[in-house]
Amino acid sequence: MAIKLPKLIATSVVRGSAQGESHGGIYTVDFATKKGEQHVDWNTSEIDFEGRGADRGLRGIAFDGDNIYIAASDEIFCYDKNFNLIVSFKNRYLKHAHEICKMDRRLFISSTGFDSLLAFNLDTKKFDWGFHLRKEYDQWTGGAFDPQRNIGPREVNDFHINMVDVNNSGIYLSGLRTDSLLYLTPNNSIETVCSLPSGTHNPRLWNNGVLFNDTASDCVRFVPKEGEEQTYKIISYKESDIEFAGIDDSKIARQSFARGLCTIDERFIAVGSSPSTISLFDLSNDQQVGSVNLSMDIRNAIHGLEVWPFKD
Repeated sequence: MAIKLPKLIATSVVRGSAQGESHGGIYTVDFATKKGEQHVDWNTSEIDFEGRGADRGLRGIAFDGDNIYIAASDEIFCYDKNFNLIVSFKNRYLKHAHEICKMDRRLFISSTGFDSLLAFNLDTKKFDWGFHLRKEYDQWTGGAFDPQRNIGPREVNDFHINMVDVNNSGIYLSGLRTDSLLYLTPNNSIETVCSLPSGTHNPRLWNNGVLFNDTASDCVRFVPKEGEEQTYKIISYKESDIEFAGIDDSKIARQSFARGLCTIDERFIAVGSSPSTISLFDLSNDQQVGSVNLSMDIRNAIHGLEVWPFKD
């Protein structure tokens, strides 16, 4: 039986670009045709150009009916399924947003610049919940706050929270410097689910194990509770084919930087990397199925990655 290959939506960020240049965008990628199409080119004069490219580009993706919600650094944008911008939303505690996800009638957002999570109510169109992560005496802790009031946490980025995942079992979060996947209990206490390598992106519980981008090791890994770990190296290219190599003095822009991860079903996963490439893996058969490259500019890196939910 022929396998139906997925269509995905991806966002990208661009490191080290100057004003007037592209800062990433929104793409769809059809693995049946192995072609990608750019729908939005993110270029705005309001981008903050200070430090590490933190404000350059588009990040997490979530869906609500026919609407697509996409996070920029300090703003959530709502597009229709034809990529027409409908409206956008800001909050004083939204800074350097990364991943977003939807559960019931809320979007949950990782607000990296405040070491916090935020919830956006899709019915009232207001940010109505926040949680600030802390570590005291080597123990994880934190507290809820109202993002509508000016009494929330100070701007701090100790843990670089870059992932939030919400499902029927609760709220999960992690960051570059948490070195673990964390669980936020209903009474706002924090439990450690499992340890993770430093620098991990996009961890999630899946298939009775944990799936994550081991970014520092240039690979994606699936570690089951029982059985053998599966590890896949991220695609790399000839240095002579790379555009703008060495332009980023911070060395953040590099090949095989794994970020962006989505599960297709119980068998297939898709992984994003730099320069902007999306790779499809079949874990049942322990192999890479294929990849689609969107840009050979080393500064251009995939960030958000989800299955495209609409029928063409």
